[in-house]
Amino acid sequence: MKLRIGQGYDIHPLKEGRPMILGGVSFDTPYGLDGHSDADALTHAICDSLLGAAGLEDIGHQFPNTDPRYKDIDSQELLREVVSKLGEKGFTIENIDATVVAEKPKIGSRIEEMKRRLSLSANISEEQIGIKATTNEELGAIGRGEGIAAYASCLIQKKPTSTWS
Repeated sequence: MKLRIGQGYDIHPLKEGRPMILGGVSFDTPYGLDGHSDADALTHAICDSLLGAAGLEDIGHQFPNTDPRYKDIDSQELLREVVSKLGEKGFTIENIDATVVAEKPKIGSRIEEMKRRLSLSANISEEQIGIKATTNEELGAIGRGEGIAAYASCLIQKKPTSTWS
């Protein structure tokens, strides 16, 4: 059995009039995360952790913000593509653990919904996903409510290959 660990990080600024999507879940807010895609920082951090564990190039190389195909794309589509790339290399996901750092919105009551959405996109069970929420204690840009960051770690396993003697 071959295990590999990956880590990912993403941050996006908040902007009035943009949709707020975290972990594939929409929040009813007058502001959202700004970016080329839907700017789902949580899902992007998860994608980068998985790509890194598999030794693949990061999300910016896989889905460049210069490519119009990815303009406003649902990041769950990106996660499904990343999981497909892992499968092609013979990897399965053992678990994902993530932390969202935000002053607003409060996400604690929506974590189970995020886990459900992410588990469907990653083709794993909800029990294989951990999501935590914290603030930045009013320090820095995130603490001033100017953006949201997310960290993710994952463990993937190389599927055993059978060889005939």
